[in-house]
Amino acid sequence: MATAAVRLRPADFGNLWTLPGVYAPQADTYLLAQALHTEGVTADTDVLDVCTGSGALALFAARTGARVTATDISWRAVLTARMNAVRAGHRVRVRRGDLTGPVARQRFDVVVSNPPYVPTPHAHRPRSHRPAVAWDAGRRGRQAVDRICAHARDVLRPHGVLLMVHSGLCGVEETLRQLTDSGLRCSVTDRSYVPFGPVITERLPWLRAQGLIGPGEDKEELVVIRAERS
Repeated sequence: MATAAVRLRPADFGNLWTLPGVYAPQADTYLLAQALHTEGVTADTDVLDVCTGSGALALFAARTGARVTATDISWRAVLTARMNAVRAGHRVRVRRGDLTGPVARQRFDVVVSNPPYVPTPHAHRPRSHRPAVAWDAGRRGRQAVDRICAHARDVLRPHGVLLMVHSGLCGVEETLRQLTDSGLRCSVTDRSYVPFGPVITERLPWLRAQGLIGPGEDKEELVVIRAERS
């Protein structure tokens, strides 16, 4: 598949406000928003945004008239997303909790997620009030991704779709395998290569020692994975 350019930019998300320590929209946000746009969300669509951060993707969906719920484990992110929804004049239900936990008994047509996915030498999970909770994801970068794969089917309606973005560093084939094993039809629908950000740049020696980044590599691969329930 040919590499797709990231077509959406900050201007497409309006004037978002973020508390210190809350993940602001970046290249992965824009790539996932493009996938959400392609999905054709309408006013009849129930959307769940897992790990909402600033609420950028939730608001992007809400602008179509969709019924939107968002979750995040960080109180700062929850407050930020709620404030951005009020400022934008959109109704978004924002729930504080771990991944799909706050909506475990609900079902959605589309679930979007930009979860933490950066490999870290620290095995422990950051506390929810620390900024690193938005990106640190264990030594393999899969602490959140694995759990989303395990529970995505449970919150999808029949023919519902999961759209998730993550780095190639944490194992694209492993994500596809887990989603397929859970009974979802999945594929990589988009990808982009972006310069290393500050977190990965700071960890380059460790990431290279782990064999996750080669000595000549200077860009990170981002992928969007689409998984559909039968």
